[in-house]
Amino acid sequence: MSFFWATIYGIIQGVTEFLPVSSSGHLAVLPYFFSFKDPGVMFDLMMHLGTALAVMLYFYKDILLLFKEFIFIFTKKSFKYSSFFINFSVATFFSILGIFILKETAFTYGRYPLLIAINLIFFGLIMWWSDKKGSEFGDMVGGLELKRAIVVGLGQCLAIFPGVSRSGITLTAGRFLGLSRFEAGRFSFLLSLPIIVGSSLYKWNAIFNNEKNVVEGEVLLYGVACSFIFGILTIHFFLKFISKVGLGHFTLYRVLLGLGLIALILSRATT
Repeated sequence: MSFFWATIYGIIQGVTEFLPVSSSGHLAVLPYFFSFKDPGVMFDLMMHLGTALAVMLYFYKDILLLFKEFIFIFTKKSFKYSSFFINFSVATFFSILGIFILKETAFTYGRYPLLIAINLIFFGLIMWWSDKKGSEFGDMVGGLELKRAIVVGLGQCLAIFPGVSRSGITLTAGRFLGLSRFEAGRFSFLLSLPIIVGSSLYKWNAIFNNEKNVVEGEVLLYGVACSFIFGILTIHFFLKFISKVGLGHFTLYRVLLGLGLIALILSRATT
């Protein structure tokens, strides 16, 4: 892969990871549109690591709060003042559980362009519906919300299928459960950290030693840097945007992209 395409991948990952339009779906279909070799799941995973670093920097206060609540539990042997940590931990546990159940199916079938197109359209419409039904009240910090945490965590695991969108499905679950757009987005971004970092560490040796990896190390790191920079910018503007405008614009984009991808698939099938 060239530095040019690493830049494109990094920009797309940095922008689309935090928009409910499926970053993995965009990365997976790029080779299909432009007819070059798919760099694979491992390269996609490293692009996600760049955006995880962006989350760490942007939400460092929330991450410090999680650590403080963890230390409180460990030292005081009490869960009384640790609702945010508990909600976060429960959601993460059910995300990981769901990913382990679905991972083989997702890795085998998830990158087919037609399935990605269907996921873009279907889950985009569900997201629009949830946003219309949702309120602008509620959060995952002020009280113990185990039912919400479980549902949001299970929703996140579906994003292992490209086209679903991790931020999109967690925003959808949060809106259905009464979270405000801002709080649903904030919790969604924070919830991405354990999954992305854990997956990256799990695949670390394979990423750099697997003979099937087609991306050079310096190109890979350059792409990560691009995804980090554009991730920071996107987080900042997206949270303000959805608080004022909502998610309907992203649904329209997803539907048009999905229909465009289906049209391309059909046109290639007939030639």
